[in-house]
Amino acid sequence: MKEYRDHYFLKAKQENYPARSVYKLKEIDARFHIFRRGMRVLDLGAAPGSWSLGAGEMVGPAGLVLGCDIQPARTEFPPHVSFMLEDVFDRSAEFEAKLDEIGPFDVVMSDMAPSTTGNKFTDQCRSLELCQEAFELALARLKPGGAFIVKIFMGPDIQELLTPMRKAFTAVKTFKPKSSRAESKETFFVGMGLRP
Repeated sequence: MKEYRDHYFLKAKQENYPARSVYKLKEIDARFHIFRRGMRVLDLGAAPGSWSLGAGEMVGPAGLVLGCDIQPARTEFPPHVSFMLEDVFDRSAEFEAKLDEIGPFDVVMSDMAPSTTGNKFTDQCRSLELCQEAFELALARLKPGGAFIVKIFMGPDIQELLTPMRKAFTAVKTFKPKSSRAESKETFFVGMGLRP
């Protein structure tokens, strides 16, 4: 994979984050004020661990963050942040038990991305599928009033996610962080205020 030696890449190295993606989460929070101390957060597609670390800082030691991914996380987490090797499409009983134990969650966030093929439409379809799976899990595991942050590759089918999100949340915003690469098709949808 080509490494981009840009400002955010270097900043992540200096600040001991495993990836530059943490700055996207920080920009989302600066704009929408999602995170507070003591919150419980579920991080889907968490590897290599930057979002889990960032959320862990924002919720503080009184909060809890549970990250999962099919790839191992390449980082050490503080005690209030835990990580499980897990496939969100095929969840183990152990993972479901952990969700029961920690949840319901104040925030469910997904930085999941498909393995890209280079075919724009295939990649967009796969991205949408991941987003829909994350959304279903968020509906099942969020507290009323909770928030959902999800990365999507923009394409013609985004209404298949936006329409149900608008029914489920009192506000849904679209946001492209400055720390996203200019050539990237990724955008974030942020659902706030889950309706009971």
